[in-house]
Amino acid sequence: MRAVQIVTLDGPSAVRVTDIAEPGGDGAVVIDVHAAGVTFPDLLQTRGLYQLKPDPPFVPGTEVAGVVRSAPEGAGVRAGDRVAAFPGLGGFAEVVAADPKAVFGIPDNLSFRAAAALPMNYLTVHFALCRRAALREGERVLVHGAAGGVGTAAIQLAAALGARVIAVTSTPRKAEIARAAGAHDVVSSDGFLEQVRELTGGEGVDLVVDPVGGDRFTDSLRALAPEGRLLVIGFTAGEIPTVKVNRLLLNNIAVVGVGWGAFWQRRPEYLRQQWNELLPLLEQGRLDPPIGSVYPLEEAAAALTELDERRATGKVVLLPR
Repeated sequence: MRAVQIVTLDGPSAVRVTDIAEPGGDGAVVIDVHAAGVTFPDLLQTRGLYQLKPDPPFVPGTEVAGVVRSAPEGAGVRAGDRVAAFPGLGGFAEVVAADPKAVFGIPDNLSFRAAAALPMNYLTVHFALCRRAALREGERVLVHGAAGGVGTAAIQLAAALGARVIAVTSTPRKAEIARAAGAHDVVSSDGFLEQVRELTGGEGVDLVVDPVGGDRFTDSLRALAPEGRLLVIGFTAGEIPTVKVNRLLLNNIAVVGVGWGAFWQRRPEYLRQQWNELLPLLEQGRLDPPIGSVYPLEEAAAALTELDERRATGKVVLLPR
């Protein structure tokens, strides 16, 4: 089968498309991959900067959608089913094998491209909003990186759960993406704090979703209302910020870590619980991942470079077939 391999840890340009053996079943669900989501961890792996560090060469790719070729008894899916999956690795290929606990049937109204955008971003955001932040209907949520994969997922799910969503974007085009995802208001990343204060009558927001980090972190804390929570999801800006904890005392605010992978790996049944909670929203069309650039498998380096250069809007997807 054709697959993308990270050959050396020198960034996106070092990946290559090659022929390798198909994975075997061995208790796994074997899936013919029709679409694979491209994620920030995939990019980090091209430089050996992600916490999961397999030895090169290896096939990256953490989320896919396709058709089940074979499944073990009791897997919950069977041959011919349309599914999304979180294989952990190996998704940038024509065929992948995934743990049955991380394979989910998808509704007929959902395309493979959209389904491939779900496992990493939407399950991460669901964990962040529902478990870590205990989001309540009517709360105000500020979303950084709002035109990216995590950002659009956070906008859609927060809005579906009854929150008022304020998106932070850096360009007019990204603002359009955020509005299309369901943001009620959009502010510029340049001077976002004053804009948020104006929109909220000086009260601030109840929740900040931050997959960006970097130098906007302190102003995100200042944007919180009393008892507000800031969700730390990632650091796409590159810099890991620090916080002076006396700031947390001032308005009884909290900085909350979101380590979805670390959580579900000890409780693999949690993935199915999450999917079952999201499924009605998918069937109703209230969650519909916005797709940005779509690349053939042979152009995986270009797809990763788009993330690397922060040009991505919506979900970047690879098509292996």
